[in-house]
Amino acid sequence: MLLRTNCSGTTQRLAVESMPNALSGMDIADRWQDAVVQIECQSASPSHQLSPYMSNHNQVTTAVNKTEIPRGNPAGFVKYMKYDLVSGLLVFLIALPLCLGISLASGYPAVAGVFTAIVGAILTTVMSNAELTIKGPAAGLIVIAVGAVTEFGYTGGQDAAADFQAYRMALAVGVAAGVLQVIFGLVRAGVLGDFFPTSAVHGMLAAIGVIIMLKQLPVAIGQSAKGEPLEILREMPEKFAHMNPEIAAIGFVSLILLFGLPLLKAKLKNKFLNLVPGPLVVLLVAVPMGMYFDLSHEHTYSFVGHEFKLGEQFLVSVPGNLVKAMAHPDFSCLRQLVAWKWVMMFALIGSLESMLSAKAIDMLDPWKRKTNMNRDLVAVGIANTAVACIGGLPMISEIVRSKANIDNGARTRFADMWHGVFLLGFVALLPALIHRIPLAALAAMLVYTGFRLASPKEFINVYKIGVEQLVIFTGTIIAVLSTDLLIGIGIGIALKFALHVANGVPIRSLFWPYMEVSTADDNTVIITARESAVFSNWIPFKRQIERLGLVQKNNIVVDLSGTKLVDHSVMENLHALEQDFADAGLHLEIAGLEGHKPLSQHGLAARKRAMTRLRRVTVVASDSLQSDLADKFVELGASGYTVIPCSGAGRSTLGDGSQASNSQIRMEAVVPYDVAESIMDYLQGVSREHRVTACLETVEVLKRDQF
Repeated sequence: MLLRTNCSGTTQRLAVESMPNALSGMDIADRWQDAVVQIECQSASPSHQLSPYMSNHNQVTTAVNKTEIPRGNPAGFVKYMKYDLVSGLLVFLIALPLCLGISLASGYPAVAGVFTAIVGAILTTVMSNAELTIKGPAAGLIVIAVGAVTEFGYTGGQDAAADFQAYRMALAVGVAAGVLQVIFGLVRAGVLGDFFPTSAVHGMLAAIGVIIMLKQLPVAIGQSAKGEPLEILREMPEKFAHMNPEIAAIGFVSLILLFGLPLLKAKLKNKFLNLVPGPLVVLLVAVPMGMYFDLSHEHTYSFVGHEFKLGEQFLVSVPGNLVKAMAHPDFSCLRQLVAWKWVMMFALIGSLESMLSAKAIDMLDPWKRKTNMNRDLVAVGIANTAVACIGGLPMISEIVRSKANIDNGARTRFADMWHGVFLLGFVALLPALIHRIPLAALAAMLVYTGFRLASPKEFINVYKIGVEQLVIFTGTIIAVLSTDLLIGIGIGIALKFALHVANGVPIRSLFWPYMEVSTADDNTVIITARESAVFSNWIPFKRQIERLGLVQKNNIVVDLSGTKLVDHSVMENLHALEQDFADAGLHLEIAGLEGHKPLSQHGLAARKRAMTRLRRVTVVASDSLQSDLADKFVELGASGYTVIPCSGAGRSTLGDGSQASNSQIRMEAVVPYDVAESIMDYLQGVSREHRVTACLETVEVLKRDQF
């Protein structure tokens, strides 16, 4: 506390223990699940996945023995087969329609997405140590995939030869991106996932959700969508005016089921109903509707005076022979500079999404097993390279299927393998059944997925974390919709830099943290941060914490009192590290935030160093009252006071011509508002019997908890 007086005297202060400001708030994994990947397909309860960015999730319903940690080795394969086999089957039921829909939305053949899930399931199970993540195609990469094929001449079905050639060129891009991901993993670039601010990543994913909805909603009503997102939005009224009624009926019923089933599950709370995947329900309804409308035969029908065409073009097209369905890359496109733009997009965005998903699943793992991000990145890169060579989409660690995998009671990475085996068996043995699936039903699933990514609730949740987070979030969305993913997320990051500088962060500390290390005792190290603790300097900051703590087995105290700003990303990451330290039997303490003001009421909101307003009570009275006044001030809640001997004369003394009294004291206390009111009430009573002068004023202090 800083007390400034114009005269000398004695200062007396009570010893007050200063407790560090504990980090509170939601679980980081729930946050990522709810705000970033809200594309749950109802395999679990209909909980929202990152709220505030937060909702309650179904926990794994199967009883688990946490003292015995399952491992994906040969012994674990046999021991936990009954759990992994069942989970793999249930995940397969979710994965099949999503793989088909994502592939078609990406401008690839429907079977390409299935190739991806099969190859990813088998290869990454062997190479990665991620025990519960499911690898496969993801909605978050649709925009990049369709952008790549469009760049190479994709016509959307108007010219089959041109579409196939564009597809082969996109496969070459996939091979190059996979190789780049392998290099990322080998040079240990997995840590770069910590660089990207969560608000910008969330904004990018929300923009992807908007684009998916705009491109798939016309397909759900029997129309097609071409062009840029804003262009499609302008044409949407016309597309609805010319929709195909019977196809639209399939699409609308599918959407009603997808949006309604979570509400029904929440109301009934039936554990058996909760196990039913939404996409499976859609297929059970949409396939019979397609058969009733006779979509497998070309014909026309009339509706309110208009004639509409129906036929196999509204059904999923799959080959009868998987080997003949394979396609191979056309590497000639890599001689074009524009191809490398898409290589970078696939490699960077895909790697980022995959790492964030893997981190989220690690935090939901009942046994708290940790994925080696660099090893997982190498595994995903090798699998992407392999699958692109036979005609598959790029893959990532996919959050929807991974969350379902946990809820279904999976124990090891072999659940991922089994889901791939079931996919392979179904597509190889029953391709005719896949051909019965209406495209409108798959499009509806993706519309639902897009809505969950860009849900209005997301904007509210981001706002709760802080207005500055909402600015970055919406700014990234607008930038992505107006440009592309790379430029859009770059603008989002630049916007966050600008806000940090505006909040007083020195430019010199944006990329490198200023830290001091000291030893408290044999087992405790204090890391004192200076200037700032923000997303862009977090990586070296984190390395120091982990090296001194987790590696050298020390408890760590992170003192942030010297920082001007601690941003939301760092607050999130420190919260996650607290759990890592706890799992290792160590303690990570966050201290020094008493003088920082949260930018919102959220537990993990950014903190800015700021002066706090309190009340200063000043009393001038006879020195005989000093002891009583001091005791009462403390009793009413003052943490300390200052007493200064003084002399002076008031109006009545000057009027009498008396001399100034030399036996007076001036007592001051800086206290919270409620304590100040209590002291003033007490002084009013004292003034009835003694000559007392008191005044109250508002002051600003540096550290609120010292008063």
